[in-house]
Amino acid sequence: MTAITDIPDDSRARRNVLVLVAAQAILGAQLPMNFVVGGLAGMSLAPTPLLATLPISLIVFGSMTTAPWISPLMQAKGRRFGFVLGAVAGACGAALSLTGLITSSFAIFLAGAYLTGIFMSTLGFYRFAATDTASEAFRPKAISYVMAGGLISALIGPQLVKLTSDATVIPFLYTYGAVIVLNLVGLWLFFLLDIPTPAKPAADAPRGRSRGQLLREPAIVVAVVCGMVTYALMNLVMTSTPLAVVGCGFSTGNAADIVSAHVIAMYAPSFFTGHLIARFGTTRIISAGLACLAAAGIMALAGVTLFNFFGALILLGIGWNFGFIGATAMLTANHAAHERGTVQGLNDLLVFGMVTLASLSSGGLMGSAVDAVAGWAKVNYAMVPFLTLAAVALVWLRLRPRST
Repeated sequence: MTAITDIPDDSRARRNVLVLVAAQAILGAQLPMNFVVGGLAGMSLAPTPLLATLPISLIVFGSMTTAPWISPLMQAKGRRFGFVLGAVAGACGAALSLTGLITSSFAIFLAGAYLTGIFMSTLGFYRFAATDTASEAFRPKAISYVMAGGLISALIGPQLVKLTSDATVIPFLYTYGAVIVLNLVGLWLFFLLDIPTPAKPAADAPRGRSRGQLLREPAIVVAVVCGMVTYALMNLVMTSTPLAVVGCGFSTGNAADIVSAHVIAMYAPSFFTGHLIARFGTTRIISAGLACLAAAGIMALAGVTLFNFFGALILLGIGWNFGFIGATAMLTANHAAHERGTVQGLNDLLVFGMVTLASLSSGGLMGSAVDAVAGWAKVNYAMVPFLTLAAVALVWLRLRPRST
């Protein structure tokens, strides 16, 4: 029988999770807003349609280049410092994007997108922060609950786009104004966090493994590969969705509704993903995610009706949820606390590096095709080799203990 003293006290962790859920809901609403209007605004500002999705790519690139320094910074100064910094960057990025629209400057608009990427990077660390004060048993659920906050952001963001996109002569000015407000309101939540700043290690304390040593750990490698593939493929398809929907004759409102359904599907399963991981293990849940991503591609290739767009993007969201949360849980289970700054920064550098390439490829695939239908097909066929890579990595990890 388990003694009462053996039951971990996760009261502080649960309080932090509530704060992070609220932050995910409010601050996270700007991401679907940026992804819906970024490509459409880029189309009006870019010198060529091939660069229409470059603003979205710059957001992801900003996240990739931020991860290597923001993670060690939070290790040294605490999560609150990093998260407030991210919210300020998000507000400044939206202000620059708004300025770019007013002045018809694609360069200024791109600068705003890069600053938004700094926010996106810090948003990605909410899931890790949820585990900082959690027991081992509560960690997968903590990650899952924080990601579930995105369900609210999925409802807020696209609806704000619909309310603001055409409210001015120059489209999307009020949209970026709303993003500024979200950041300035949401940053105050972080003063409610109760996550101690890690103590500086003693001279004789373990320093942790180097990046090279970490990448020789099989479970870490597979977690990173699966995180890269699931997030990159989600971004590849989602980035091109507004262009494909509008290019196939539907409205910006239709595109916003489809992205809204997609983001709901990304986060709604989070209410039970942690429980599924606890019961079935990370490998099976990641595998289910990859299967959903494959099904999304099949649905997209089956036609270009609203039904196909909605079905494909909903499956895409579910696949991302299972694959990305599963990969995150696998990663956090395979490194020590004093290694988290290195591991988490390395992970997000590699993940968002791949996402950046996917975002750039999305615009290239859409822009190089003869029409939106052909471009949409190219985007979805591009998923095949990466899904194969992740599946092979999971099989290798599953079989490896039996062969050693």
